[in-house]
Amino acid sequence: MSVDTVTTPHRLSCAPSRAARELGLRRGEFDLAVHLGHISTVPDEEGGGRRVTRSEIDRLSAHEGFPESLRARVTAVGTTEGAAVMEVPPGRFTRLARLGLVVPVTFYLNRYRTVVWQYLAEELRQFAADEKNARLLTARMPEGLRDQLETGLDLRARNWRGRHLGFLLRQAGDPWEQAGAVAAFLDPLQIAEIVPDPYERSHLNRFRPGPPAHGAPGSPTAHLAERIMTADDPDEIGWLRADLARVLEEAREHRPAPRPATARPAAKPTRAANPVPAPAQHDSPVPEEPQPHPPRKLPGWLRRGKRRPPVRL
Repeated sequence: MSVDTVTTPHRLSCAPSRAARELGLRRGEFDLAVHLGHISTVPDEEGGGRRVTRSEIDRLSAHEGFPESLRARVTAVGTTEGAAVMEVPPGRFTRLARLGLVVPVTFYLNRYRTVVWQYLAEELRQFAADEKNARLLTARMPEGLRDQLETGLDLRARNWRGRHLGFLLRQAGDPWEQAGAVAAFLDPLQIAEIVPDPYERSHLNRFRPGPPAHGAPGSPTAHLAERIMTADDPDEIGWLRADLARVLEEAREHRPAPRPATARPAAKPTRAANPVPAPAQHDSPVPEEPQPHPPRKLPGWLRRGKRRPPVRL
């Protein structure tokens, strides 16, 4: 029996690694297929991450042309290969990508810490086949687009963030997870302005996913991935802030953020059934704390209110 099917709930599902093998995909292709919504996953009831049901694997396997048809939908290419798919020079392809006319689906960082954007080959073929885009592929770039490129416009990172946000929202299970998905693209200062309550902010951060894994935590490569993940355009920041504020209202109504329990007031001392009356005040000092033994009987001269008889030598 496989380790993926040890317990009863797991007999109806399998781990991503096994699902990728059964679907004829490399792990990167499998992850991309999940991101794009081609493969549905379910939460692991034992808290071990996402899993794929047997019925989902059967559904995908029944498609015509499987597994090649599924693999073709998740084939990602870089700039050089993408230019070849669209039959344009690499320089023109890069300009089209910077203008946001073709949208990256993923990225990786090479050994020189350079961002390598990747695009779906299927989408590039569709773009090239559309007659409305013929002039963009062969003729001189329109003047308005040239002006935007000259000002340094580059929408590749922003368009990737929009696509990645869609994936995170599809995976979100409740409003708090949805809020965490939106917050993933804002820096901590922006979040602190929208969520000033520290307990609420701490709860939100539990659902705030980080960028796709690139390098060891804290490494220069990881910091670069964080920068790509974080919105930097004022318009993009504005709608993310507005969306986060809206989703947070839904999350608060769904389930308020947990707070530490307030300290209970000290219990009041219970009265004795037959309280002992307080001793009368006298000139002689009275101890502040009760003595451990019963009080002695007062001498007669003190009970009669007379002075103490002189001591005879």
